[in-house]
Amino acid sequence: MNKITVWTKQNENVVKDLEETGRYTAKKEYILKDLDRHAYLVLEVYDWLVKNTPSISQKPYDAEYPIWVSLTKEATMLPSAGTIILELKVDPSLITMINIHKWGKILNYSYIPKDEQDAENHRQLLEQYGISSDTKAYMSQFYPQIKRKIINSWSRLFDDSIILGNDEKYGNIWEVKKEWITQIIR
Repeated sequence: MNKITVWTKQNENVVKDLEETGRYTAKKEYILKDLDRHAYLVLEVYDWLVKNTPSISQKPYDAEYPIWVSLTKEATMLPSAGTIILELKVDPSLITMINIHKWGKILNYSYIPKDEQDAENHRQLLEQYGISSDTKAYMSQFYPQIKRKIINSWSRLFDDSIILGNDEKYGNIWEVKKEWITQIIR
């Protein structure tokens, strides 16, 4: 199969890993360092992503979290102090496609509706309980059944028949191998 070009923004120290070991995998310690005190908010949904991603069988033993890749150069985050952009040539079978709008819902602890009627039914449920948002229901210990419903809806992240927004996609891979790199942008 033909390889495709993707881009990923990483900490500049990733280059050291690639030079020393020939590959890079994302570790919890890196995320904790990058996100500082807000890491626990993101790690909960990333833990869900790791457990539920369709490509879990491709996960190397030492990869703790997926690595995000952009499918177009324009969609790649701009480099900033201490970061680099890696341009990679990757076999498409190694990439799990993610609808960025659905992922945004998950990052906000929100329900992913299967259609407009489902969204309306969910809104009415929140209203019946006097809850103003999914986030409040999710974060509260008082609505475990609604929290379960929200988490169960996240499986729709991988259902291509359910589209939110403009269906803009990014991808996840489990590792970066040195031989995949075609360019390092500083």
